[in-house]
Amino acid sequence: MRVLASRPDAAVEPEPRSVGELADRLQRPASVALVIPRLTLPELQVAEGAAALAPATRDVLANLLDATDGERAHQLESVLRELADRALVWPGGDGRLHVAAPLRQVWAAPLGLDAPLARLLADTTSTDLGRMLAAVGITSTGTKQKRLAALIDHHGDPDRVTALVAKAPAAARKLLEQRARQAPERSARILYGLPRPDPGPGERWALERGLLIRDGRWYGPARMPSEVALALRGTGWHAPFTPVPPAVRTRPVTGSAVDREATAAAMAFAAHASSVLAACAAAPPARLKSGGVGARELSRLGKAAKCDDTVVRIALESAAAAGLLARDGDRVAATEAYDGWAEGEPADRLAALLRAWWTLPLTPGGSRDEEGKALPALAGAPPLGGCVQARHGLLASAARLPAGEGASDPADLGALIAWQRPLVDQLAQDVSPFATLVRESELLGVVALGALSPLGAALDADGPDAVAAACRRLLPASTGSARFGSDLTAVVAGTPSTPLVTLLDSVADREATGTASVWRFSPDSVRRALDAGHTADTLTADLAAVAVATAATTTEPLPQPLAYLIRDTARGHGRVRVVSAACVIHGAEPALLAELAAHRRLAPLGLRQLAPTVLISRTPPDETLAALRSAGYAPVAEEQDGSVRIERTRRHRATNPLPTPRRPAGPRRKAVRVAGARTATDLAAVAARLLAAPEEAPEPDPDDGRPYASDTEEIIAGHARNLSFTDVRQLAHAVNEKQPITVEYTATSGNTTVRTLSRLELDAPYLHAWCHLRDAERVFTLSRIHGVMPS
Repeated sequence: MRVLASRPDAAVEPEPRSVGELADRLQRPASVALVIPRLTLPELQVAEGAAALAPATRDVLANLLDATDGERAHQLESVLRELADRALVWPGGDGRLHVAAPLRQVWAAPLGLDAPLARLLADTTSTDLGRMLAAVGITSTGTKQKRLAALIDHHGDPDRVTALVAKAPAAARKLLEQRARQAPERSARILYGLPRPDPGPGERWALERGLLIRDGRWYGPARMPSEVALALRGTGWHAPFTPVPPAVRTRPVTGSAVDREATAAAMAFAAHASSVLAACAAAPPARLKSGGVGARELSRLGKAAKCDDTVVRIALESAAAAGLLARDGDRVAATEAYDGWAEGEPADRLAALLRAWWTLPLTPGGSRDEEGKALPALAGAPPLGGCVQARHGLLASAARLPAGEGASDPADLGALIAWQRPLVDQLAQDVSPFATLVRESELLGVVALGALSPLGAALDADGPDAVAAACRRLLPASTGSARFGSDLTAVVAGTPSTPLVTLLDSVADREATGTASVWRFSPDSVRRALDAGHTADTLTADLAAVAVATAATTTEPLPQPLAYLIRDTARGHGRVRVVSAACVIHGAEPALLAELAAHRRLAPLGLRQLAPTVLISRTPPDETLAALRSAGYAPVAEEQDGSVRIERTRRHRATNPLPTPRRPAGPRRKAVRVAGARTATDLAAVAARLLAAPEEAPEPDPDDGRPYASDTEEIIAGHARNLSFTDVRQLAHAVNEKQPITVEYTATSGNTTVRTLSRLELDAPYLHAWCHLRDAERVFTLSRIHGVMPS
């Protein structure tokens, strides 16, 4: 059950029918690649040591890691249990530790060691083995296997190896001691009968005694067996083993204080994100030719929302992942889904963005590359590997802190993340480990006062209902009222509702957002509302309806300065009218028209008075309107029928989704969850059925009365000769159930790629499918498929 829980991809449909088939799935390289990024530092260190020594006993491994007794021995046992639960390293009946075959491929040279002597001498002749034994003083008789066993027994004894090297010539001893502490070098060139360079005298001495081995087929330096390298490193050398996480300076924090800090951060982010997306909805940011939203547009959005670049990037990337933004030609615009999101409560809006941020395959706060150049947002570029794992590591690190304590310096959590997820990539811009990720978590309220907040705990629980419930508990409902001041400001405590934001944005300019939002009224902002079709009476009534009653406003709903501003601006609004003709200006007051004609700042318009109440302009109407307003007047535009033109903001919505950043292909691909994975109850039932089934289920053989489970399996098995029966079942199930599948495919060029396929259609010996790597329909030859994994 523990193995299935830690490796859920091995239990997806079609369900394994035996323990043997389950073991086959667990040995898939792609399956092992899913679990490797989730290993902690000590688990990775023990796995590397086991891979370097395999096969070896637990005592040999403990000696290598300096964990033979005391607390370190108990910690090693705990780590070995964790690795066994993941089916990576487990004890066998022979007393040795067995290692999953793909695990050895994770490191080119685990612990800087080459292959063991048995592997390096596998192709050596019996005669050559006899010469090596004679050179070390051992009389050799018998078969090649006996001679090889004798040499392995000799070189496996560190005392005998060090004694032998102590008698070596100085050149050989220096060479061996130097090579023992260097990672092995490899060459990929085959000799094909070309002459090999002669070894020096020191190397020749070591080759004659099997302390160095040279493969006759390859160029490159001679290779040192792992047994020899370990012996020459000495008894004082141990592989790194760090079972204790790095210390974090802590301070006492109360749950209520964490809640308050998380609430403040979450409310501020929710308000800023709403402002950023509102700015995108009103004026969609332009995309760069190379893709993404550049620094100029990010700065514009930041100024509009009164927040910094990091918040803008988090809001954009999370909103795009949540389907609230989409590509629209050369711009990024809000989608129809945005309107429903914007009308929701603050808690629901924040929950949607938090869930999207939690699964983002990139770190949105990453704004600089390795060379320090600015990176665009929403670029759709391949992400850094392991960003999701880094977030998991952050929450796991914060959860490890003692109850009632938080990190004194949140940067210390970065070191814990590196211990929790040592294989995760870090951003080049970070001055301390995972500094950008830690800052993102604080801005979102996931981590507060250096401790895990209720929002972080809900994300770690990995349930949408838990996240929504935590947001509703921390964030108050939106408010529909504002407090108007005599200084021409409107202050909203908490998160303003969407109707309130719409009203205040139409008649005032926003100055601040966060736990409290501030708007300021001015003649220009009131004129903007009048241009949009409001009147002084409707504005006064709408603002009075949302005003918070105070002692000063018990008789008058609005402060006197604000009421006077609205009336004074409305009194001058429309006194001058602009009509299209190229263009004509007319009004009811001859003195005002004469003033306009004589105004120096309006001279570029080319105004000319045709009548006491009529002017003409050489400038188009929109430019004339802008110039008059800039000069302090409040003109309005007329329609062709003489009615006042209402200047409403045109709503723009996109339909094309933004490109999703591709996950890295190949063995470094990191996944959070596997489609089709089972619940805990399902896994328990699968485990019970496997334990009750025969250890090895016989493979189908139609001639022996054991037909395949389906015609699809039989057809695929007849053509996909490189697939095991387990892979045949997996591929047949995907074809029959119309499910996506991931395959390892070798093209005609000889290049091997990992591809996710959907819309599968079997036409043996071919498979027609939509290739997600190429974003196109492709035809695959079944015989070139070498591995299958659930997508």
